[in-house]
Parts: sequence; C-alpha cells; structure tokens
Amino acid sequence: MQVPGPFEYQRAASVDDAIGLLDRYGDRARVVAGGHSLLPMMKLRLAAPEWLIDINPLHRELGRITVDPAGARIGAMVRHRQLLESAELAALWPIFRDAERVIADPAVRNRGTIGGSLCQADPAEDLTTVCQVLDATCVLRGPSGERTVPIADFHVGPYETAAAPNEILTEIRIPFRDHGSNAYAKVERRTGDWAIAGAGAALWLDGPVVVRARIGLTAVDADPAGFDEVYQFLVGKPCTEEVATYAGDLASRHCEPLTDQRGSADYKRHLAKELTRRTLLTAAGRVH
Repeated sequence: MQVPGPFEYQRAASVDDAIGLLDRYGDRARVVAGGHSLLPMMKLRLAAPEWLIDINPLHRELGRITVDPAGARIGAMVRHRQLLESAELAALWPIFRDAERVIADPAVRNRGTIGGSLCQADPAEDLTTVCQVLDATCVLRGPSGERTVPIADFHVGPYETAAAPNEILTEIRIPFRDHGSNAYAKVERRTGDWAIAGAGAALWLDGPVVVRARIGLTAVDADPAGFDEVYQFLVGKPCTEEVATYAGDLASRHCEPLTDQRGSADYKRHLAKELTRRTLLTAAGRVH
C-alpha cells in the first residue's frame, strides 16, 4: 500500500482564514475538500504538499446554488450530489445532471465538490467540459481581493490552473440565455470510471435554426480553438441528424487522443465524433 509523504494539517474556519493560510504557506500547501483526486496522488507521491488545508467548514459559505434571471452562481464547495439533485439547475442546464449521473459513485458524489474537480484540472474530468460549453466564469479570491477568470483561461494545462498559490476558487457563474439547452455524454470502461471520451454540447435556437453553439470534448486532448469551425458550420442550420453527424466529424478532427489502456487513438476519435453527434441532437431536442 502506498502512503503519502509527511505533511501538516490545518482546518480553515472561513474563506478569509483559508486565504491567510495559503498566503502563509504558498505553494507548499494544498486545499482539500473531498480529497478523492488529491489523496491518491499523494499516496503515489505525484503530489507532496507540506501542508493540507481542510476547507470542509467552508461549505456553509461556499455550498450554495443560486439561480436568478442572470444565471446560476454555484459555490465552489457545492457537492456533486447537490448538482445532481438540483431541480433548478436541471430545468435550465440539464447538462449538469447528465454529467453527475456518470461521475464516480455515491460515496464520491457525497463528498467531492465542483471546485475540487475544476481545480484538479484533470484532462479526463467531466465538469470542466460542462463549464466550457456553458461559458462559465470562475471567481477567485486572494489577499488582494476578488477577480474573475473565464473557464477557457482558468485551465492553463493538465493539472494547472490560473489560480495563484494564495488564491481560492469561491464560485462558478453560469450565464443564462433564452431558447437554449445542453447535454453531456461519455463512454467509460465501467460505471463511475474516468472517461474514455466524453462530449458536451449547448445550442441556442431561433425556431429550428441554430443561432449559437458550444461544444466540448473530454479526455481526447481537444483543441477548443478549432471548434470555431464547428460553430460556423452549425449556425444558420437546423440541427438535423445529417448536420449533427457532420459537426461531430469536424469536432473529432480537432482532437489528438493517445492510445492507452482505455483504448486506441482511433477508437477515441470515433467516440468524440459519435458523442458530439448525440449531445447536439439531445440538446436540440430539449430546446424544442
């Protein structure tokens, strides 16, 4: 059995307390909430923080979901189970429920948080794709105050984010736009596993015609900049089977999956195409 290296433990009492501890210990510290990604990495010595700052007491401050006419505000300490069970989110952004149904198992969903998922920045993590297709904004707070970062700029690489060592993610904001809907799907080796490939899509329609589109791919090393070609193709057309199939083919051309124990690169590229097709059609059907 692997065991983590030695570390010290602090339990933060508030957001300001957590920021103060992070400011004191810098990049020697990591925050922990659910811990389902960080602790296994520590056991494998892939991560070796000298300090763990437990932010579970912050759930009272950061564990709320608020929906208003402007959109949704999701606290970083909102558990996966809350996202799965939120009727308000499911009514406007059913993509959250789609994703949460295929994330891990009840034990993980009861403890893991959306903030932890986004800050882990795992390329095979589902909620990152969800937030990308919804044009989410991340709210960071540090000693100098609060700042916002678009989700497209929040992840700067695998397991790397734009958050400074003394900043904490406090909230995710989702804008609301009329006449739209969304969907997520993934293929996994077994229930609750990391994705072999996943896809998310969001569409906004004027009657039957697409006026705005967003897609995202999980675990296939996608190039989001290349998806502009897909959006340009979709806008101005009804989202028919033929249109969705061609859009899926375009999307699959902008990913570079690796062959590994989960499947070959060709298989993953095929999944990217098929899952993009399915989620586009599902999203369009939900609008209607």
